[in-house]
Amino acid sequence: MSNEETHSVGVIGQGIIGSRVTECLRKAGYRVYVWNRSPRAVPHFLGSPAEVAHLCKVIQIFVSTGEALREVVDAMRSSLDTEHIVINCCTADPASVVAAGKVVRATGARFLDAPFTGSKNAAAEGTLVYYVGGDARVLDWARPVLEASSREILHLGRVGEASVLKLATNMISAATIAVLAEAYGLVTAAGINPEKLEAAIAENASSSVLTAMKLPQMVAEDYDPHFSLKHMFKDAQYALSLAKVFEIQLPTLSATASVMYRSIQRGWGEQDFSVIANRYQGDPVPEEVPITSGDA
Repeated sequence: MSNEETHSVGVIGQGIIGSRVTECLRKAGYRVYVWNRSPRAVPHFLGSPAEVAHLCKVIQIFVSTGEALREVVDAMRSSLDTEHIVINCCTADPASVVAAGKVVRATGARFLDAPFTGSKNAAAEGTLVYYVGGDARVLDWARPVLEASSREILHLGRVGEASVLKLATNMISAATIAVLAEAYGLVTAAGINPEKLEAAIAENASSSVLTAMKLPQMVAEDYDPHFSLKHMFKDAQYALSLAKVFEIQLPTLSATASVMYRSIQRGWGEQDFSVIANRYQGDPVPEEVPITSGDA
């Protein structure tokens, strides 16, 4: 492998995360070649995934769905060889991840399943956490590239298993924000300043990094996307589909997915997934609302 190939990395997908990972890699000294389904006016933008594979031996993929992952892998397969490492970084259905891995390995190339946790700020700061499935030796070869955009890299099992674990963590995030939005709705309906809810949660066992991040967004009605509602809903659908395969019930996630779906129907899909609180906003809050019925 030439020195140029060693220091060249491909990034496929230039959305919220992929574009920021690209900048992290450039800051780390890599020459980065990119491709996106819709053209972008960015340096070293190439015409196809195959062209990326032709120039780069390590490729990170940041697309949005399992179907898109399969399409990208099919498009580059003729350009892959034994020196390539293809790293799937999207949250996809595990079946698509496993299928993509088989296609890559059939060319002699190596494959890692590496979804991440962390939103756009973490990507910009190079503090993502990668959940990695695949051969530990392949991870060792790919580690310097992943380190450019991360603070932690967790090896969690085989290809596909990291994707299951990422879906599981997103289930928790989705349900947490759904009930946080309901708590916000209850407090504001009672005529209480929602900033008091922030103060109450901060001293409560229910406090978390996620609630501390999302409740201020709700209070400010600021739904600039860090992780879009449509993508969280997509991940919920993947998890619910897995539950059918495993013949288990996920009633909390099912209810949360219904709330997200109705919010997407209102046109909020491109906004941050905390936008589900928006259904409690827009109407004036009465100055005084009785919290209980009957005499105090």
